[in-house]
Amino acid sequence: MIFQDEKPHEECGVFGIYALDADVIPAYACYNALLALQHRGQESCGIAVNNDGVLSYSKDMGLVKEAFSDEILSRLQGQMAVGHVRYSTAGASVRENAQPLVMRYIKGSLAIAHNGNLTNALEIRRELECAGSIFQTTIDSEVIAYLIARERVGAPSIEEALRRTMRKIHGSYSLLVMSPQKLIAARDPHGFRPLCIGKIGDSAYVFASETCALDACGAEFVRDVEPGEIVIADKNGLRSIPAEKQERRALCIFEYIYFARTDSVIDGISVYQARKEAGRILARQSPVKADIVIGVPESGIDAAIGYSEESGIPYQKGIVKNGYIGRTFIKPTQTERERSVRLKLNAIASEVAGKRVVMLDDSIVRGTTCGRIVSMLKEAGAKEVHLRISSPPFLWPCYYGTDIPSRDQLIACKHSIEEIGRMNYADSIDFLKLENLPHMLHKETDEGYCDACFSGHYPAEIPDEEFARKMNRYCMPIKRY
Repeated sequence: MIFQDEKPHEECGVFGIYALDADVIPAYACYNALLALQHRGQESCGIAVNNDGVLSYSKDMGLVKEAFSDEILSRLQGQMAVGHVRYSTAGASVRENAQPLVMRYIKGSLAIAHNGNLTNALEIRRELECAGSIFQTTIDSEVIAYLIARERVGAPSIEEALRRTMRKIHGSYSLLVMSPQKLIAARDPHGFRPLCIGKIGDSAYVFASETCALDACGAEFVRDVEPGEIVIADKNGLRSIPAEKQERRALCIFEYIYFARTDSVIDGISVYQARKEAGRILARQSPVKADIVIGVPESGIDAAIGYSEESGIPYQKGIVKNGYIGRTFIKPTQTERERSVRLKLNAIASEVAGKRVVMLDDSIVRGTTCGRIVSMLKEAGAKEVHLRISSPPFLWPCYYGTDIPSRDQLIACKHSIEEIGRMNYADSIDFLKLENLPHMLHKETDEGYCDACFSGHYPAEIPDEEFARKMNRYCMPIKRY
């Protein structure tokens, strides 16, 4: 049996570079950036390069450091490159679904790297299949590739073909498209997924899911790609096609809570500061008498620091993480599954023994892991363990690229907060209140981000078939868009 980490996972991370300076080697810059984005996807990875109009690529299952060697990278010569790390929320975890997708069509070649999830992908795919298209993968990205190729036949440029395609696709996408002459970045009109622009010297432009990837390849942050915007890098520099219409901005709030790396800045907001602020809010919202505050590595640590600073309770490292354990691991028996948490996390007994502990974690999804950590702390001698969760309870599935499951698998859909606390052996428990979520980003309202997985308020239309797929008897009336 495969035991999976219960944390939600984001679909992937993308990176692209257009370089005219011979001192910048795109394939190696891409490799370094993908290492920095590895937390966004650990199932497969790939790099495609453009060498004077000839596209070549290498992609494989597994981690970046395992898939690429110096020998492979040295063969990937070219002035442009796009890279991708993937975690599958749509489409099976097989090599055929690894990205970037490279395709050849009547107008030449394209390489595409996509982060997100189209809500109307099934509908478009059926239309294309009825028209004779043959799909090689089961991912949304191939749907986008087919649409771009079809539009390009009648469009004067690849960016115009992409603009026409964006009128037809719905949902979330931060997208990189590499043609023989251009590297193009696009972000969906709601801005569900992050995408930023960087620059290396005076002649290399980069696009990345997070700013931490810019740091890894030596690029300077320029700005974020705006929702609905198309940005083109070519021999003439950088230019932009603004969004055709303004939609409600809806960056996934879970980027700040869990997905993004701590040192990234997304849409002008520091991930680290947002997580610390969530901890501060929890300290005011749910105070408790305790001796130490600890965090569950990694994203729970930042919230724990904020909780400590606000409450005055000392922060202490109480849990150590084994960084060499992957996202999934085999557990053949129930006993082994119960012990599985110790493969990734272990208590520091000398710091928790005899103490009242406040433990910060970022979320509880199915409720399969948190109780094991609390039990582990109590076995290590903790007198009390008070759970504080730096997000509201998950009540709704996600249709925009996060693998939050159907409602029957969400523990908060079937149990009250008090029941969740008892099930997880906690002496007390509280979640960040939904109304306090904007304050984590120093906002007064929920304007600018998507919190549908907590509130059920979906900012973009979801087709009936797709909507019904993740709903069940725990459903109640909600605002869909």
